[in-house]
Amino acid sequence: MPSGRARLLFIAVLGGVSAIGPLATDLYLPALPAVARDLGASQGSVALTISAFLVGLAFGQLLSGHLSDTLGRRRPLIAGLLVFTGASLACPFTTSVGALIALRTLQGFAGAAGVAIANAVVADHVRGAAAARLLSRLALITLLMPIVAPLVGAQLLRVVPWQGVFVVQGLMGLVLAGGVVFGLRESLPPERRVPFSLRSTGAVMRRLSRDRAFMGLTLTSALTGVAFFAYLAASSFVYQEAYGASPAAFGALFSVNAVGMLAASQLNHRLLGRYTPQRLLGAGLVASVLAGLTLLGVTLVGGLGLAAVAVPLFVLVAAVGAVGPDSTALALSLHPGIAGTASAYFGTVRLAVGASGSVLVGLGGSVGGLSMAIVIAAATLAAAAAFAVVAPTVRCVAARFDTPEEATADMPAG
Repeated sequence: MPSGRARLLFIAVLGGVSAIGPLATDLYLPALPAVARDLGASQGSVALTISAFLVGLAFGQLLSGHLSDTLGRRRPLIAGLLVFTGASLACPFTTSVGALIALRTLQGFAGAAGVAIANAVVADHVRGAAAARLLSRLALITLLMPIVAPLVGAQLLRVVPWQGVFVVQGLMGLVLAGGVVFGLRESLPPERRVPFSLRSTGAVMRRLSRDRAFMGLTLTSALTGVAFFAYLAASSFVYQEAYGASPAAFGALFSVNAVGMLAASQLNHRLLGRYTPQRLLGAGLVASVLAGLTLLGVTLVGGLGLAAVAVPLFVLVAAVGAVGPDSTALALSLHPGIAGTASAYFGTVRLAVGASGSVLVGLGGSVGGLSMAIVIAAATLAAAAAFAVVAPTVRCVAARFDTPEEATADMPAG
């Protein structure tokens, strides 16, 4: 594990590549109406450019993660970032929404290398509480994106057309590739690499699927994601249409929740010096369940005002900021020898299952407060149940440290 300035660069580079998903999504959100007008496309078809990126991001992790177990971490990560850069810089030249959807899929598929490999690099260096602390640091960068990126994207559109947003994304991909080249050493030595084959990939997936503890932690994270995606998809409609909040008020509430998530992630980082990630994960899940049940209760009662809904949603979003790093660290600590593939599998399941939350809230044909509350309450209860089933198994997961200094800094006390 690097120390001093090298450690700061290490965290900045890993945080940057792991944040490539929200970077390429949230920076682009303000440009959607302009894209629809310029390409003469419907709003629905332009919205598919978001879904296409997320699909690529989910399934691209499977390939990049396994490649990183075969070739080492640096080469697949650099290649993925360069392809991401190329796809980003090609987007401004599209003249149809179909071409843009295809390029966004490629952009997500290539950018997935950042998500999968960043987690694998962490698992190469540390496990257990130490990994959870480091992942909380990376989450600081990732969680800044939903706060900063839409604001930056809106300001960009004041001086450049929507194509300029993709130029910025391409330049940022190039900067991140340079950061990996100059600031990230190879963390997987040749003797720990595994041969690449589709058969071996399938075998690894089956092995992970049969691991009760790994799948329990993966489902815990994924089901928490269902609640979070339900919030993302429904909160705008609920705040503005059900409670009469203005767009500016909704934006402020959304930013406050994002700040809460960021703060919870960093508090989690500090508490990992005293408590195990297992204990903190349990506490985060309890908080999310209480938030979900409270939200469902106040929605069923009705007439309690916007604050009655905003407070439990704040607690829910903040809890997600703690659950994410702890569940990821514990899951990847179980399979350090195939950390790249395990990270990819974990990330794919988490994103694919989690994204269903945005579908579930609209199954009745419209998005409302009750459907949001039901999905969030059910998902948080299911996440807590999934962890409860495997909690006795994961209690035995120990931290691993590269240096005595890391052990002193990160060893849990209780």
